[in-house]
Amino acid sequence: MIRLGAGRPERIVAVGAHCDDIAIGAGGTLLTMCLARPGIRVDALVLSGGGTDREQEERAALAAFCPGADLRLTVLKLPDGRMPVHWDEAKAAVEELRGQTEPDLILAPRTDDAHQDHRGLAQLIPTAFRDHMVLGYEIVKWDGDLGRMAAYQPLSTEVAEEKVRLLQEHYASQRHRPWYDREAFLGLARIRGIECHQRYAEAFAVTKLKLNLGG
Repeated sequence: MIRLGAGRPERIVAVGAHCDDIAIGAGGTLLTMCLARPGIRVDALVLSGGGTDREQEERAALAAFCPGADLRLTVLKLPDGRMPVHWDEAKAAVEELRGQTEPDLILAPRTDDAHQDHRGLAQLIPTAFRDHMVLGYEIVKWDGDLGRMAAYQPLSTEVAEEKVRLLQEHYASQRHRPWYDREAFLGLARIRGIECHQRYAEAFAVTKLKLNLGG
């Protein structure tokens, strides 16, 4: 396996269609990066859940997933499941985020995610962030849309366990869902770990990658 480093990111953008998307898809990666780089800036945008209990869950959760970071979180009020018909509002929010930061790395949904909200947001990201590294995270769900991934972030056992603990602690509104449990989250992380010769990992899709192999 070839390892191509991206330097030491100092600014991250993390986006999700719903509260908990970022934490489920990339919570271990955020923990790993923030623990390694105190003071790293994280600009996070969530399209739905604003003004509800879910926003409070998200604020507490991302603060825990980004320890020591300069976290700046915006939670909008777009209706869950209706992102395609609120395209203009979502586009404006992504453009506004772009005007606020010059990130080294973007964590976003995959463009081939089966959920229309996830997929729509993923398609918007490259319209505003055209020359940036975008890693598309995955979210396990009943659609069965998990596939072959291109990039892996290994997770220590401690980080993998902490991710699951924080998900259970902070998103009480989701605990009733049949897929929202320790086995699902650690099981996927174990499979992705096997694929990159590690114990645990989070995996990401990459739609475009620019290399600098002569530097």
